[in-house]
Amino acid sequence: MKLLTLILCVVSVTLSAQTTITLEKKVHLDVKTLIEIDHHKTNYFIEDISLVKMDGEKRYDYSNVQLGEMTSVNVFNPLKINVFYTDFNSVLILDNRLAEITKIDFNQIKPFRLVSHISTGNDTTFWLFNQNTQQLELFDYKTRKTRVTTLPVLTNVKDLKSNFNFVWILTEAFCYKYNYIGSLIEKFPNDGYTKIEENNGDLYLMKDNRLYLKAKNTTNIEPIDHEELLINQFLVTNETLYIYDGEFLHQYHLKLN
Repeated sequence: MKLLTLILCVVSVTLSAQTTITLEKKVHLDVKTLIEIDHHKTNYFIEDISLVKMDGEKRYDYSNVQLGEMTSVNVFNPLKINVFYTDFNSVLILDNRLAEITKIDFNQIKPFRLVSHISTGNDTTFWLFNQNTQQLELFDYKTRKTRVTTLPVLTNVKDLKSNFNFVWILTEAFCYKYNYIGSLIEKFPNDGYTKIEENNGDLYLMKDNRLYLKAKNTTNIEPIDHEELLINQFLVTNETLYIYDGEFLHQYHLKLN
């Protein structure tokens, strides 16, 4: 990651009665894919086919030449990082130094699963979407068994996010929220959203290059009145919203009233 320019500015924008957003800084950033910036300011990103972790001055790298490019990386639990390779139908679990803990090759596990999305679960589990059955599964990678299976989802999946207690799956038709035992907690129509992020139970959604907030325990989805940007990626960590436009990383302070 190359930080070439640092521009500090303070701009306050009122979103609604619930949220205030302040642009704190704008940093030049040159990475292929930004994965995560945690509350310790540890950075995770992809360069070429390598996953990189920058922890202060310490740098850790991981790549697997045989598997090639990573489809997705989930670092919600930094001690058990999930790396998904869709072309090989495989998931690797890495520790906090990016060393391999285990590899799960779903081509070798019965019944056969064709996996399209994964996201972190509790302890030795992760959530996966099985395209063969159109179902969400909580998979235990230590026992190689499924702990929980939801009812089938009938439309294509666009995104999947989770924390230790809940999982959200965004399909072409709806967004579903399940608890850790696979019970459906909430469902609302997908009005054109293409990506989601979760933070402390709040759900952030992207549609037509704009961001929206669905605060926890509410049904309203409110637009976030940010500046016009090309949103390649967005991340939310506690009260910080990051928007990466492919050239600059925009860091906002979020205040939920």
